[in-house]
Amino acid sequence: MYGMVKTIRNSVVGTFPSCHIPSRLEERRTKSRALRQERRRKPDKPDDFVTYEDSGSDCVQFKKSCLEAKFKISGSDEETPQQQEEILNTSYNICDFVRSRENNLTLERRSYNFEQTTRYVLTHDMLRETQINLGYVNKVFCSKWLSNRQVVFGTKCNKLLIYDVNMRRVDAIPTLSANRANHPEVQGGLHSIEINTSRSYLATGARNSADIAVYRLPTLDPVCVGESGHRDLIMGMCWLDDQFLVSGSKDSRLALWRINEDYMDFPDGGKESCPTFATINPLSIRDCRTAQRIRSLCFNKEFREIAALSLNGYIHIFNAETFKQKLSRKLPNCQDNVSIAYHSDGLYAIGCRSYTILLDTRTLQTIKKITSRYSGCGIRATSFEGNLLTVGTGLGMLLFYDIRAGKYLESSVNAARTVTLKCSKGIVYPEDEMDGFNVKYVPAIYTHCYDSTGMRLFAAGGPLPATLVGNYAGVWQ
Repeated sequence: MYGMVKTIRNSVVGTFPSCHIPSRLEERRTKSRALRQERRRKPDKPDDFVTYEDSGSDCVQFKKSCLEAKFKISGSDEETPQQQEEILNTSYNICDFVRSRENNLTLERRSYNFEQTTRYVLTHDMLRETQINLGYVNKVFCSKWLSNRQVVFGTKCNKLLIYDVNMRRVDAIPTLSANRANHPEVQGGLHSIEINTSRSYLATGARNSADIAVYRLPTLDPVCVGESGHRDLIMGMCWLDDQFLVSGSKDSRLALWRINEDYMDFPDGGKESCPTFATINPLSIRDCRTAQRIRSLCFNKEFREIAALSLNGYIHIFNAETFKQKLSRKLPNCQDNVSIAYHSDGLYAIGCRSYTILLDTRTLQTIKKITSRYSGCGIRATSFEGNLLTVGTGLGMLLFYDIRAGKYLESSVNAARTVTLKCSKGIVYPEDEMDGFNVKYVPAIYTHCYDSTGMRLFAAGGPLPATLVGNYAGVWQ
């Protein structure tokens, strides 16, 4: 259970606390050097990059050596004396944590890592599945926890649903539509749900799949519909802060939106005081060059960059402050790449047809290829929970990879196997429903998310073939 708790101790009697062992510094330097050498390691095949000097200039091909010089990996083996002292005074012993808390030692800083609870319930086989009956709903593509008891998710048939874990009840939220008389309506479902950092707004697709819809939390009252940003289906979104939202579409464009009710014009609700919402336009629209259909987005908070994944096997980097495209990189042997996730340690995880790629956010160099443990297992969804990479597959299974240990999470119940959650078989509806004939199938896991405690995991999806209609949703707790 190393790493579950952290206590920065202050000596009461004696010169140093019991955790003050000088050899810990040398172990830390050794691990740091090994990590940097691994990130500097050159791949067998040189990578091709496309960089952009500004938003309107032509692209220029650069050799990998030039790009590495631009994104030079910084770091030093030496910490400042203050940092060294804090490292040596930091205890990861749970007894020190409990003793400090019981004695109410205010001078000692304590923290708890919820990721360890997730690891514990997974490795000890403590999670049990509760399947959700959704009825005639086609494929769940996106999801987010609103609280520890409510999860919201969107479907291919343009339904926005909420499931209450305690009441075991599914409720529908009306989708929003704007006046687009001069534009053809796009119907392709809700592919992204994102909540801003203060958890005051929820953004997803509108009734027209080329528009965005924003709801106010926790009441889910409608706020606005964003139109004229895209010509095709919106596939990904990410919040830059509490107000600014970026959306990516199959039209290979990114749109920047500002969600601020002080600058919105709300129509009169009439005598019945019906909920009203405003209509907004994007602040800026950028064509993503070298891209064919944007599939997924994520925001790199450390470097203030937007990472966009396109279906033609490229990753594209935009400056979040200027909203200009910086560079693109062709991913190595990457097919059917549909998901991207960001880790605060400087990693992008990209799900492909047969493996998951870990990229260094500074150089976009491949650090590791995580092969799937099952043949024909396409990666449909990726997410990070601390140092645990969770992968949703096309075979109805959830896999868990420890990025620090560099291997799949091993079971504490059976040492011969790794931790795998096998989801129940959902239902696929045939085209001819007159016969009332249903068949069982193995669903693809298109989305999954943890609640704030890490003790509950929502997973959902549906049949992998686009022509089949069906669904799967379940809560592991």
